[in-house]
Amino acid sequence: MFLSFLSLSHLSIHKMANILKGGSVFMLSFFSSRTSSTHCSFRSKTLSRFPSYCTVASEPVPEATNNGGVRDSAGLLDIRVGRILRAWKHDEAETLYVEEVDIGEPEPRIICSGLVNYIPLQHLQGKKVIVLSNLKPRNMRGVKSCGMLMAASDSKHENVELLFPPEEANPGERIWFGSEDDKDNQPEAAKPNQIQKKKIWELVQPHLKTDVSCTAMLGEHVMRTSVGTVACHSLQNANIS
Repeated sequence: MFLSFLSLSHLSIHKMANILKGGSVFMLSFFSSRTSSTHCSFRSKTLSRFPSYCTVASEPVPEATNNGGVRDSAGLLDIRVGRILRAWKHDEAETLYVEEVDIGEPEPRIICSGLVNYIPLQHLQGKKVIVLSNLKPRNMRGVKSCGMLMAASDSKHENVELLFPPEEANPGERIWFGSEDDKDNQPEAAKPNQIQKKKIWELVQPHLKTDVSCTAMLGEHVMRTSVGTVACHSLQNANIS
């Protein structure tokens, strides 16, 4: 009788184990299928601006997520020494100046800048500046703007100062980030369409700042011309755009 009870108990336990095992597999399968589909649906509806967790493993991580990648991307920007030949207020936009800028090309560039509220017009005439020259042209209230004057600004964007090269720098000289020895290692600048398509400027810009001496920096890399560094007048630890 004792042996029969053990056999019955063993049989019952064995059956129960199989039932539980089957049930758990069923429940796990049901839960997995429900949660995975619900999770994907939830992510796509509420957080579509971010990569879906369901596909993130198959999506490549951009190269510019590390300092080396950012510097490589910055090397694709065509940043030049410029000199403003003349500047005037935009006829159709109260906050814009229009500048003719010599960047070493046969004809000066026309560039629109939203500097009216920050820099007096007379301070622009004849000034040496830093120009990001391989952006796609933009129509700014009827004026085709072919480039951007680079400037530093404080965190509240209440104070803005143009970046400037050493006075000895020549218009048209290409600017780089790094040591003096890196001048000859600059890659070829990307075409404007590539800059826009790959969002090169958007990758690089958050890493551009001035240091405590107002020198323009890309992370730890100095912004340079062949005759010295690029800086602003007085804004320390400021954003550059």
